[in-house]
Amino acid sequence: MQRTLADWLSYIERIHPKSIDMGLERIRIVWQRLGLQRPGREVITVGGTNGKGSTVAFIEAIARAGGRKVGAYTSPHLLAYNERIRIDGRDAADADIVAAFDAIEAARLGSGEDAQIALTYFEYGTLAALWLFERAGLDLAILEVGLGGRLDATNLVDPDVAVVTTIDLDHQDYLGDDRESIGFEKAGIARAFKPLVLGDDDPPSSVLRHAYAIGASALRAGCDFFFEAGEDGAYWCWREVGYEAELPMPALSAPVQLRNAAVAIAALRALERAPSDEELAQGVAAARVAGRLQRFERGGIEILVDVGHNPQAARALAAWLAAQPARRTHAVFAALGDKDAPGVVAALAGPVDAWHLAGLADSGPRGVSVEAFAERLRDTAAGEGSRHADVADALAATIAQAHAGERILVFGSFHTAAAALEWLAAHPD
Repeated sequence: MQRTLADWLSYIERIHPKSIDMGLERIRIVWQRLGLQRPGREVITVGGTNGKGSTVAFIEAIARAGGRKVGAYTSPHLLAYNERIRIDGRDAADADIVAAFDAIEAARLGSGEDAQIALTYFEYGTLAALWLFERAGLDLAILEVGLGGRLDATNLVDPDVAVVTTIDLDHQDYLGDDRESIGFEKAGIARAFKPLVLGDDDPPSSVLRHAYAIGASALRAGCDFFFEAGEDGAYWCWREVGYEAELPMPALSAPVQLRNAAVAIAALRALERAPSDEELAQGVAAARVAGRLQRFERGGIEILVDVGHNPQAARALAAWLAAQPARRTHAVFAALGDKDAPGVVAALAGPVDAWHLAGLADSGPRGVSVEAFAERLRDTAAGEGSRHADVADALAATIAQAHAGERILVFGSFHTAAAALEWLAAHPD
C-alpha cells in the first residue's frame, strides 16, 4: 500500500535509534546509490548559529527577482513538513516528497550484497531535497545547515559559496563548549579556493585559520563588505570596494535583518553572475520568513512570534524591544530542555515586564513540562512568572490579562512559534 506523507514522516521518525547521528559516511552511501549529482548549477550552503533561515530567504528572493530558478532547503519547519523544500517559491507537494522518500528507501535498503543503511529523520529530508532539486533543473540551490556544518548531511554537496552567519553558544553537546570549537565545526562547509562569507564582525580565529588552511577566500562583514541604515530609516546601504547600492528597508523586522540581508548580498555577488541593483532592491523588499518577529494584533494588543532560542538571539530581541517602546511587554516563553534558558532570560530581563512560562512536554525527547522548566528558571527574572501547561494556554491567558497598547512576545523555540501560529490562526479575533 502506498504510504502518505504523514505515514512516511511517522516512519522516518522511528527508523533510526537516534534523532541526531552526526557524520557523512552513512548518508554518502545512500546518496551514491541514488546516483545524485549536483542539486543545481550553482549551490550556496548557509550555516551559523542564528540568522540562517532569514539569510536563505533573502538569497532566494533576490535570486528569483533576477529570473533564476531557485530551490531552498531549510529546517525545521513550523506548520507543515513541505515548508522545508521550496522550488520556485512554492513548497514541495506531498506527492513529490513521497516519490523522493520511495526512491531513498529503495536505495537505503539496497539489494544483493548491499548492506542496509540507517538514516535519521534529517538525513531522509536532506536526500529528498537533493533528489527533487536535481530533477527540477535549478539555476541555484540553497542549502541550510541543520546542525554544525562539518558533519551535517548538507555537507555532502560542494557549494560554490559557503556562508556562516553568526557563531555563538548553542548545541554544545555536539559542537563544543566555546566559540572556537563551534566555529571550527561551522567552517567545515567551506571549500578550497571558494568564497566563504562571514556575517560576524569578529569571527572565531578557528574559522579564519580553517579558511586560510584550505585556501578559501574569506569575505567578512565589517571588513570586506559593509552595511548601514540611512539617517531617516527609510533605506540602507550595502557597499564594498568599487560598488555601493542604496536599498529599501527589509520587510523582515529587527535591526539584525540588515546584517542577514547584507550577508545574502555578499554571497550572491560572489557567484558567477552578480545581481543587479534592481534585483537587490526587489528581493530585499520581497523576502519573507515566518516566525521572525512575525506580527499580529488582537484587541489593540501587539503580538510578536519569534523562533529565537539562544542567548545571542535573545540579545537581538532585547535590542529590538528596547528600540520599540510599549506600555508593557509580556513574554510567553517556552524552550526545549537542552537550551540555555537562564541565559535567554538574562538577555531579556530589561525590556520584559512580565513572564509567562509554558511547557513543551509533547515536543519529543527534549521537551519539558512547565514545572521542570520553571524550576530551571527559579533564580532568574522569570522565576516568579505564571505557569501554563502549553503555549496555547499561556498565550490565551496572557491575551486575557493584557490591555490595549501592551505587547506580547511569544518565543523560545520553533515548537513555541508553531504552537502560537496555530493558536492565532484558530482564533482570528
